[in-house]
Formats: sequence, C-alpha cells, structure tokens
Amino acid sequence: MPPNAADLPAPTEGILVTQFLTVRDVARSRDFYTRVLGGVVAMEENPCIVRLANSWVIMNPGGPPTPDKPGISVVDYEPGETTSSFMNLRVADLQACYDDWTAKGAEFLTPPLDRGAELRCYLRDPDGYLIEVGQSTGLLRGEHAAKRPEDLPG
Repeated sequence: MPPNAADLPAPTEGILVTQFLTVRDVARSRDFYTRVLGGVVAMEENPCIVRLANSWVIMNPGGPPTPDKPGISVVDYEPGETTSSFMNLRVADLQACYDDWTAKGAEFLTPPLDRGAELRCYLRDPDGYLIEVGQSTGLLRGEHAAKRPEDLPG
C-alpha cells in the first residue's frame, strides 16, 4: 500500500528542507529516530523516511554513482573528532528531552550546558552522526553567545 502523500516531504508549492543520512543499518537508524527521538515512520525503507517534528529524515545505505550524480559515490559516515555538518534540533524543554532520550538509550557527550544564549548538548545517532539539541533561553531576551577567544581578531 502506498504511503499517504500528506506524510511525505512533497510540497505542493515552494520548498522544504529534509535531512538525508547515509546509514549502515536502516532498521537500527529508523528505530533510533522513532523510538528515541519520537519521529513517525512515513516509509519503512528504500528510502526510509521519518517525519521528525516539522521536518523529515531520509535514510538509505550508500551506493555507487548514478546517472544524476555521475562520479559521486554516497559513502558511510566515518565518525571521529571532527565534523563539518550536523543536525540541529531545537526543543522547548532541553532537560526533559535529555532525561527522556537518555532513558531510551541515547548517549549524550555531556549533560545540557548553559551557553548564555541557549542551553545545549550533543549526542550521536547509531551511525555516529552528531546531533545538537538546544533550547533558546537568553537568545529570546536578545543575548548572544559570548565570543570564544579563537573567534576574536588578532
């Protein structure tokens, strides 16, 4: 049976943004994004599509070049000590999410930290993708995060 079109990331006008993740085990990732983070499955696989709050996470294994992306292979993410892109989830109550998701097996790098403009912490999904979880606090009063020494000129 085909999925309900209203559950899929298919705008009738304009544009919407989704997050595509190359995953090693679709079932494991689908479980994490639904059971732990509370997403809803729109399609089981090929590709797996999970509606997560007001967006979608699309997951599929990697593969070789295709006619629409010649010369480009989609490869598994290799987690390490650096990253150049990550998912950013904004929540209304960070401590409640941290407690709930930890109880469901999420492993955070640190507990929530107060950064002035926001509370935030990070976790990794089953493939090692970094996910920032934050709650705007001072930002709502016009406060910005303090500049780090490495951000300052000279």
